[in-house]
Parts: sequence; C-alpha cells; structure tokens
Amino acid sequence: MAQTAREIKRRMQTVQNTQQITKAMEMIAAAKLRKAQVRVEKSRPFRYRLDTSLNRVLSGARKLGEPLPQLAQVTEKKRTCLVVIGADRGLSGSYNGNVIRQAEEFLIERPDTYMILIGRRVRDHFRRSGQEFLADYVSLGDYPDIHQAHEISSLIQEFYLNGLFDHVAILYTRFINTVNHKVTIKQILPIEEQEIEDTHESGDELEIPLKALYLFEPSVFEVLDAMIPLYIDTIIFQSLLEAASSQQGATMTAMSNASDNAAELLEELNLSFNRIRQGAITTEISEIVGGAEALSE
Repeated sequence: MAQTAREIKRRMQTVQNTQQITKAMEMIAAAKLRKAQVRVEKSRPFRYRLDTSLNRVLSGARKLGEPLPQLAQVTEKKRTCLVVIGADRGLSGSYNGNVIRQAEEFLIERPDTYMILIGRRVRDHFRRSGQEFLADYVSLGDYPDIHQAHEISSLIQEFYLNGLFDHVAILYTRFINTVNHKVTIKQILPIEEQEIEDTHESGDELEIPLKALYLFEPSVFEVLDAMIPLYIDTIIFQSLLEAASSQQGATMTAMSNASDNAAELLEELNLSFNRIRQGAITTEISEIVGGAEALSE
C-alpha cells in the first residue's frame, strides 16, 4: 500500500513539473503572439492599398488594349504550383494538421501539382509520404521578414517565367483572432483583376464613388512590370505574417488546454492519494482496536 501511495506521489510530481512547463510555454507564446499580431495589423493596410492600385492599373491596361507582362497574362491552368506554409515546431494543436490536410486535398484534385514547402513540419510530412517538391524553406523564425519573402518570390517568378508551371497558389493560415484561424488558399499567379470601387470618405457623410482619370508614366506596361514583383513579394510576406500569428495563437491555446488538463489530473491523483491514506489510517485503527480488545480479554 505504501508503494502504491509512493507511485501516485511520484506521478503527481511529474504532472506538476509538466504543468510548469506548459504554463511557461503559454506565456512565451502569448508574448510572441502580441508582437506578431501587431506586425500583421500594420501590414494589412499596405497590402490593401497595393491590391487596389494594381487592380486600377490592370483595369486601365485592359481598357486601353495595352499589352500585359507575362506574369499578368491569364492562361489555361495546365500545371499548378502550390506554396504551403506550415510551422517548424509542433505543440500547436491542430495547426500543422489542418494545413497538411488541406494541402493533401488540393493534391487529390490536382495530382500533378508542384510544391514549395515552408516549415519543417510540412516538409517532413511530405518527405515521408514520398511527395516530391521543388524547394523547401525551414527555420524562418518567429518573425519572418521581407527578405525571406523576396527570396521565395524570386524563385516562384523564375520558375513561372521559364514555363515550369502556369498557375501558382499559396496555402496559409489566416489569422482572425487568438483562437480562430482559417486555412486559406489564394491565387498568386497569373495576376487577375478584381472588382474594386473607388470611394471618398469625408466625416460622417456617405461614401461617394469617384470617377478618376489616371495617367501612367512611362507606360502601363512598365508600371505593371514594376508593380507585379512587389505585389508577389507582399502576398508571400503577408501570408508568412498571418501564418506566424496563427501558429503562436494555436500554441498558446494548446498550452493553455494542456495546463488545464494537468490541473484536472492533479485533482484526480490527489483524491486517489487521499483515499489510499484514509484506507491506511482506517486499517491501522482497526488493528489497534482489535489488539486492545484482545488484551482486555
């Protein structure tokens, strides 16, 4: 009986040590999440304005009948490249699993897809499954920078311009809030125009559509040729930031749940330990009473 109590006590100490680790990891993830979330929120306005400007130029080019750079020429989707963004580490709940599952579903629909993998967990999974990929990027850190995004963007553009594939999409986890993240697939190439409405906001007045006249210097083609690489860099950079924030949020949530589970397990172990102690005390009292009765006789 003493051995059983000792084992429970040892297990309680192990659970307490694990709980201390999970709480520390939760605090670290929370601190990293705050910094990553600020970077995401600051980058979104620039991305929106760039999307708006690029669509205006594309619209102007098509209305004027101007030629488009190769990166903006829409072709039939014959060969696809999928850029998958995961994490280097685990302990993030279902974060990596959701990304991998969505990527596998994409591969089922398009089995001839080329892949560029970002994150050690994603790379290791597809390497074990025998899936070939063009390139992989690991150890980008908790705070990706624009230089890393530019390196990935340059590789994609080089392959695209050389005709290796004619359609590029990126799969990443869009950050919504601490507990909500959405796996998203967005087309990168070819550049396609989206409907955007120009508006002017003044105080509390209603937004009034404006019809503006744009002049492109030196030409529409050269403006697009300069904007599109920047646009691709921005999409990849924004996706890396969104994924990094989502991963930190998932880690914080997973470690919080682990700490809560450890607390519940400690309560159960403590209850079992007390029952064993009470049983031992009851047995000892019974033996003492029985011995006293035997002596009195």
